Amino acid sequence: MKEMWNERYGAKEFAYGIAPNVFFKYALDKYELEGRILLPAEGEGRNALYAAQSSLEVYAFDISEEGQKKALQLAKEHHLTIDYQVGHFLKMNYAHGSFDAAALIYAHFPPHILSVYHQKIIDLLKPGALLVLEGFSTNNLPLRMENPKVGGPDKIEMLFSTESIKAEFPNFETIELEEAQVELNEGLYHQGKAKVIRFVGKKNA
Repeated sequence: MKEMWNERYGAKEFAYGIAPNVFFKYALDKYELEGRILLPAEGEGRNALYAAQSSLEVYAFDISEEGQKKALQLAKEHHLTIDYQVGHFLKMNYAHGSFDAAALIYAHFPPHILSVYHQKIIDLLKPGALLVLEGFSTNNLPLRMENPKVGGPDKIEMLFSTESIKAEFPNFETIELEEAQVELNEGLYHQGKAKVIRFVGKKNA
């Protein structure tokens, strides 16, 4: 998996562009997030860049060194600072309850580690912190078959539904949760009509 991402991010062009994800930008702007934000599986830094431009203290990580290189270069070009580490999530040295927000943008993990990763994120968030998530829906599979360029996993167990999000984050107040059909235009690998799950939740005390 690491080799695949290094190959993708090692190309000259940004795999998913440099503009922030539309829902991520919307959530940051609407809820006026402040403080420290955690961005797991951040790739080439497009969302980290926007968060830093929005005066958030950005902590990001990925398994790809090539993604980190591009993210840090992007931040340097914009005279911004982000903390970007490379490694596996469970080995990251972040303090319990130290983040005011986190965002999972197309952070799809194999089912045997998904709940463990989500629980780790929950543990890292302060009470009252916001979680923003956008990922492909289980109903995206037919659209992916019609148009592989839309991207996303081809295994249903790696996709989301509104029910699975409620089950994964039971101790969150649901602020927004929906399945939406969107027209993706994110670089080379997210192009076309897709069905996604969008979630904004607030961690209960």
